[in-house]
Amino acid sequence: MDQLIQWLLAPGILISLVFSVIFSFKSRRSADARMRGIYAARMNICMGIMLLIIALVQLFLSAESTLRIVIGALFMVLGVFNLFAGLRNLSLYRTMKS
Repeated sequence: MDQLIQWLLAPGILISLVFSVIFSFKSRRSADARMRGIYAARMNICMGIMLLIIALVQLFLSAESTLRIVIGALFMVLGVFNLFAGLRNLSLYRTMKS
């Protein structure tokens, strides 16, 4: 069962990492402030998803140790913060006029 979960979570980490890097480059190279904000918000969303998946790996696929639980909880808090900040910023930048 652990290997099935691992095979499902590892591609999620890699895919969200790739999208985070892509949106980071697009954000830095964009001349338009609105598009730069949209790409940065999408990068935050992808990073939040990646941190949440890493937290799930730490919490469910490891032996129960206090340090792993603390690290998993920390990643989960950071992931939720990035996800909500990205969603909020994306909605704000989408409503801005060009």
